[in-house]
Amino acid sequence: MSEQISLHAQVSDDLVGKRLDQAVAQLFPDYSRSRLQEWIKDGSITVDGQAKRPRDKLMGGESVQLDAQLEVIEAHQPQDIPLNIVYEDDDIMVINKPAGLVVHPAPGHPDGTLLNALLHHFPEINQVPRAGIVHRLDMDTTGLMVIAKTIQAQTELVVQLQERTMGREYEAVVNRVMTGGGTVDEPMARHSKHRQKMAVVGLGKEATTHYRILEKFSAHTHIRLKLETGRTHQIRVHMSYINYPLIGDPLYGGRFRLPKGTTEELQQLLRGFKRQALHAKKLELWHPKTGELMSWEVDLPDDIQQLLEALKQDAVVQDNDF
Repeated sequence: MSEQISLHAQVSDDLVGKRLDQAVAQLFPDYSRSRLQEWIKDGSITVDGQAKRPRDKLMGGESVQLDAQLEVIEAHQPQDIPLNIVYEDDDIMVINKPAGLVVHPAPGHPDGTLLNALLHHFPEINQVPRAGIVHRLDMDTTGLMVIAKTIQAQTELVVQLQERTMGREYEAVVNRVMTGGGTVDEPMARHSKHRQKMAVVGLGKEATTHYRILEKFSAHTHIRLKLETGRTHQIRVHMSYINYPLIGDPLYGGRFRLPKGTTEELQQLLRGFKRQALHAKKLELWHPKTGELMSWEVDLPDDIQQLLEALKQDAVVQDNDF
């Protein structure tokens, strides 16, 4: 199922000398640059009735026609899956994602995802590419995500991600005691041998993670992190790379080891913590329609709060032993 789009625009004087792909981004601002480039390449965008290349320059006064099919999601079915909605208006929705919820259908997870839940909650979102999902959280990472309810909102939010004006802060609990905060600025790409994993790779894409200490324990550290980039598994890979892997991380945590002298309660929690101890705590963005700066922050989930409490009690016990 698809929606037919037919739009027309005239090249104004301020666009003289511009590349076609740059000009159409201003002429048709409701659509992303990558989508517009695809339409130029497949001939869906013409100039004076002729197909052009994205890099072709404009002289001014040309007639630009957009005739394209916008695919509408219909392969995925709406499902009545509860959503913890933190904020919602006509343009965006902010949710607090629980652990175990996959964001988008994929092999092994054909349904029961956030996308299926969004189609049930707001059926009109099927007209927005990827059901308005502009960024993702791993299945077992909890916390804040923003969803675009219109194509215009999605386009604007994607720009904020690309230009790094959307603020995302996380909290995590890592193995070993950190001496101080810092920054990991290491490029990332798909692992050369294990395709389900990411890795620090010299010729990978830029990836920058800032972190600071919130609390130190006997053999672990509670930290706050801020992303400049949003690579797949970025925090998990970067923390493992500097030898502070996240508690419970099944991919990057390494061999499980219990620190010496820990309390029985903490040992049980560490053995039973089967997901990465990572939570998207804070989200800040410019509203795509009003331009207002908006911010949300949510509490840590119960399992991480219980883990932190056990770590505090363990630290007290170990201090008293000395």
